Amino acid sequence: MKRYFGLNKILSATLLAAMPISSAFAGEGLDSGNTAWMIISTALVMMMTPAGLALFYGGMSRYKNMLNTLAMTLVAYCLASVIWMLWGYTLAFGPDKVGIIGGLNHAFMKDIGVGSMYQTIPTSVFALFQMTFAGITVALVLGSIVDRMKFSSWIVFTLLWITFVYCPIAHWVWGGGWMAKMGALDFAGGTVVHINAGFAGLVLALVVGKRIGYRKEAMFPSSIVLTALGAAMLWFGWFGFNAGSQLAADGVAGSAFLVTNTSAATAALAWMFAEWIVTRKPTVLGIASGIVAGLVAITPAAGFVDLPASLVIGSVAGLLGFFSVTKLKGRAGYDDSLDAFGVHGMCGMWGALATGLFANPAIIETGKGLFYGNPKQLWIQGLSILATAAFTLVGTGIVIGVTRMITGGLRVPAEKEIEGLDSSIHGERAFEIV
Repeated sequence: MKRYFGLNKILSATLLAAMPISSAFAGEGLDSGNTAWMIISTALVMMMTPAGLALFYGGMSRYKNMLNTLAMTLVAYCLASVIWMLWGYTLAFGPDKVGIIGGLNHAFMKDIGVGSMYQTIPTSVFALFQMTFAGITVALVLGSIVDRMKFSSWIVFTLLWITFVYCPIAHWVWGGGWMAKMGALDFAGGTVVHINAGFAGLVLALVVGKRIGYRKEAMFPSSIVLTALGAAMLWFGWFGFNAGSQLAADGVAGSAFLVTNTSAATAALAWMFAEWIVTRKPTVLGIASGIVAGLVAITPAAGFVDLPASLVIGSVAGLLGFFSVTKLKGRAGYDDSLDAFGVHGMCGMWGALATGLFANPAIIETGKGLFYGNPKQLWIQGLSILATAAFTLVGTGIVIGVTRMITGGLRVPAEKEIEGLDSSIHGERAFEIV
């Protein structure tokens, strides 16, 4: 009899351990499957910045500035990680204040414990997932000004920009602000991430000015191999970026996964063939850039569109990205070092508009675009693009002005730029030149 009761206790303990976590321990309504998926998605998106983007941008930088590019990417993610938990999350997702910004109710993650829930996942997981978006957005801006910005100025700019530019826009779209109430569709960050980062990078590039020797001397990437590897890591991480934005392991997440991969592949092919026709050489850098262009364009649409739409979105993104980088930048005369505006700004705008065209109510009932009988959605998407661009242009300009006052300027001295920022700022070298 004692042996029976002992065995019964062991079996009971084993069954309890195998059961999903109960609401008594983890909060009412917790779904363990969704939570597991969101933890994985958060890890995937986290990898995109200090690994994928760092390699993608680092490889495109000149050899004498590669470590500086890596350092600025890493420090942007580190700053975002701290800022978000102290005040960024509450500004973006705190109680709505007249549709503009979130309240300070959750500053320092106040009142968010192990039992706090956001839909069917712990609030801590949701907050961390959203933090990774803030981190990669400001890091994307970096692409416009590598080779010439002061490291100290970048730190101050990052802190101010996340607080006063990124957080308000994130609240407008995802935190219950005026864009959400208007019905703007942005599944995973077309406006919040890519248009925002693209226009911020454009302003910063115009203010900082062109690199010494721009269009007068060759500025070869340090390692196309690293850039291609970074693009592959971004592609992999983007599945968490887009499919994870459903906040659930369900059919919509699976559809977002599928269209994300298809758009990236289609855009890479479109960019490659366009470059092959124009220059007679299909470059690895072009293929890698096309992958990113397709990922950018599908981001706002991922949870709203079907497979045929993703083929169109990706194809247009590849062509648009190629001609923005090779034609638009040259004619406009600005020096966007790694084409943050040409890829993220331009393809982000296309993706936001495409969402207004192709949003299919069969996927998400509330997502209905022009081609499914709702022309108003295209107008709403256009307004969201204009509002985001305008706010980012003005907000970034103000942040630049304050950064200048604090640090005494944005740009490194000419002699340091010529020497290279790896050596002059960090005292290191990425490569041993023999």
